[in-house]
Amino acid sequence: MKKKLKKISLIFIAAVGVCFAALYLYSSDYYRADETAINTLEDTESVSVEITDNMAIFRPENIEAGLIFYPGGKVEYTAYAPLMHKLAENDIACVITKMPFNLAVMDINAADKAIERIANVDRWYIGGHSLGGSMAANYLEKSESNFDGLVMLAAYSTADLSDNEVKTLCIHGSEDKVLNWDKHTEYMENLPEKAKCCVIEGGNHAQFGSYGDQKGDGEATLTAEKQLEYTAEAIIEFILD
Repeated sequence: MKKKLKKISLIFIAAVGVCFAALYLYSSDYYRADETAINTLEDTESVSVEITDNMAIFRPENIEAGLIFYPGGKVEYTAYAPLMHKLAENDIACVITKMPFNLAVMDINAADKAIERIANVDRWYIGGHSLGGSMAANYLEKSESNFDGLVMLAAYSTADLSDNEVKTLCIHGSEDKVLNWDKHTEYMENLPEKAKCCVIEGGNHAQFGSYGDQKGDGEATLTAEKQLEYTAEAIIEFILD
């Protein structure tokens, strides 16, 4: 009996080890922040930037609201620095959370720690790109935190927020070939009734961040700079309205 239990234990340990090894190999092949993103990880006259072990913080001189942002799956969190810097230049304090294995599903509650890093914020929003956006919606469904709104970039919500009165903004690119459009349509009913959805004509999936081309994505017909500009404008209007 003891030999049988020992054998079962060894098999279980081996199986767990294989799973962790597979996860490591899968997540180690990720999209890295490009030069544009790296260059925005510096202080400017109006925005201070702080990089910690698990987040990047963009703090404006005057804070009107705050945004916690979950990165897309297998995307380096600093790849969203250009977008967050643009928002911070317009008085929105931003925190990008670094996710274990670059997968937001591994730390859905990352927003809890992020909020603690910036004081004196009266209105908090949460959002994310792709998988990060979906996990931000999942967090809202399960959390009792008082967030004022949700921002989803190239994402859909499997969490049922239809009875939630939280303000919601969804932005997609017309040339996005990574997003599962069938699931996006299927889960539209999960969003609050007054959710605002808009499409950036010519935009694709990857250009919401700054990490280069993404496998399987459509070819954008506008520049990455323009897509970030339009995205920032929509988020600023949504949050500061």
